[in-house]
Amino acid sequence: MSDITSQSLFELTSNIKEKKLSSEEITKAFINRAEKSKKLNVYVTDNFEKAIYQSKKFDSNPNLDLKLPGIPIAVKDLFCTNGVRTTAGSKILNNFVPTYESTVTQNLWGQGAILLGKLNCDEFAMGSSNETSFFGNVQNPVGENLVPGGSSGGSSAAVAANLTPVTIGTDTGGSIRQPASFTGTVGLKPTYGSCSRYGIVAFASSLDQAGPMTKNVRDCSMLLEVISSFDQKDSTSIDYKRNYYSKELSKDIKGKKIGIPKEYRVDNMPDEIEQLWKNGISYAKDCGAEIIDISLPHTNYALPTYYIVAPAEASSNLARYDGVKYGFRSPGQNLIEMYEKTRSEGFGDEVKRRIMIGTYVLSSGYYDAYYLKAQKVRQLIKKDFDDAFSTVDAILTPSTPSSAFKIGEKTNDPVSMY
Repeated sequence: MSDITSQSLFELTSNIKEKKLSSEEITKAFINRAEKSKKLNVYVTDNFEKAIYQSKKFDSNPNLDLKLPGIPIAVKDLFCTNGVRTTAGSKILNNFVPTYESTVTQNLWGQGAILLGKLNCDEFAMGSSNETSFFGNVQNPVGENLVPGGSSGGSSAAVAANLTPVTIGTDTGGSIRQPASFTGTVGLKPTYGSCSRYGIVAFASSLDQAGPMTKNVRDCSMLLEVISSFDQKDSTSIDYKRNYYSKELSKDIKGKKIGIPKEYRVDNMPDEIEQLWKNGISYAKDCGAEIIDISLPHTNYALPTYYIVAPAEASSNLARYDGVKYGFRSPGQNLIEMYEKTRSEGFGDEVKRRIMIGTYVLSSGYYDAYYLKAQKVRQLIKKDFDDAFSTVDAILTPSTPSSAFKIGEKTNDPVSMY
């Protein structure tokens, strides 16, 4: 049998159900590896002692009908976990311990999973390198001094380094897909509304979505089955029949139409990315798929639109952090000074930048020119995809236009990170 921590989720669940491994053995193996891998800085808060206790409790009375029977899992520190510190990678929530559980994590525990701990991430999920976290940057296990991507950098690094069998991240504008690409793992942003946002620390509410991060596609499908559910506590949750994704996996793509958007061939794309894209196209063609060139004409407007809509929503969502009811508070001579000092000391530079951008585009006289126009362009971008999917089954593109870059390489130029 291969080393416990290198096994896939499918292998681990099979071994538990066949009683070849116990939950306690698996849990201790991942904890032991995590203890030896602290230099990666993936954990913000560990839950190791309680995890061992829960694994023993599971082994004493195992329910092998569950989808994640006794499987230990670490999760991104953006999901509220009842009784376990949830920081969102920020000083302002450094001491926040929720009294409730997010729906997505509750789905995990309901299927038998055990919380290993909370994983590092960019502050309030704002970043592409995991360098904006109050708790320091995460190291990419793939290469020394490389960023793991962001904002779910701790999650991608933890899966790549075999510190958790699978994990969950959140994706607003690439925060699952880009770090998965940087670490050679599998990341999926599900359709908006398929996974509940209840109990996830909000960044941009019309874009935020939880999703699985795993070692392979099969594990990804297994985890999505668990975390995707209708939830009345989330007004944007969609009530539809969820599929058994893991049972519908197939290598047969013969006759499928795969679209290749011409606008995604951007200037200065590294040759290695271009070559990998070509390899993927050749692979799909060899498997019997029909390759079709398509156009997504409003692609050039996607990034500027995102950086109006997302900061605007962030500005609104982050207004709640004032030091009054919970989180960090800096004392002041009066209420206004306390507000100002709490927010200026509690938020990091990148979060402040986005709050200021968002407040500006929502301000009187600029709302129509920026935010309203961005929402209209957003609809045009969506229509591009709707039109494309009327002729193709899937679109094949690189996840990100570069591979993992060096830690500190882009910190002085925040715009290049966008």
